[in-house]
Amino acid sequence: MNNKTWTLYMLRCGDGSLYTGVATDLQARLAKHRAGKGAKYTRGRLPLELVYSETSTDQGQALRRELEIKALSRQQKLALIGQGSA
Repeated sequence: MNNKTWTLYMLRCGDGSLYTGVATDLQARLAKHRAGKGAKYTRGRLPLELVYSETSTDQGQALRRELEIKALSRQQKLALIGQGSA
């Protein structure tokens, strides 16, 4: 039985762009991003702000949701952020 909780998250980068990712330990992942040791995309785009998150107990579901969100337009992502949680 898998007891992990997967968190899908969106960050607003210092240049205004949005980054979407998935992690099992969101706070540790955010610390890595903010230290410049996270995804290559976020390294040169500090500071970062957590603007959206949702959780799942299923890794596959979290990864599928990540792909769904990455396929959204910027306007759709902003609408999701406006009605979501962070």
